[in-house]
Amino acid sequence: MKPTDDVCLCFHVPLVKINNYLAREDPKVASLISECLGAGTGCGWCVPYLKDLHAQHKNGQTPDIPGTAEEYTEGRLAFRKSGKRDCD
Repeated sequence: MKPTDDVCLCFHVPLVKINNYLAREDPKVASLISECLGAGTGCGWCVPYLKDLHAQHKNGQTPDIPGTAEEYTEGRLAFRKSGKRDCD
């Protein structure tokens, strides 16, 4: 994804905001990312991605989500219909 693409689609929180939050606050647990404009507190789609971004940050990597914003959004549409993610 591009830095300006939204990770939290409910509250329109882009990857760059989350990465800046991770760098600035260095949260101990992924759930604290919710303090970044409410990320992860809406439909729940992005929660596994936020956990993965947190893990990448803790491992010294630059947090990123592979794929395009379109693929990510299509995955959320399928999740909203079925309640399941590909990774579930």
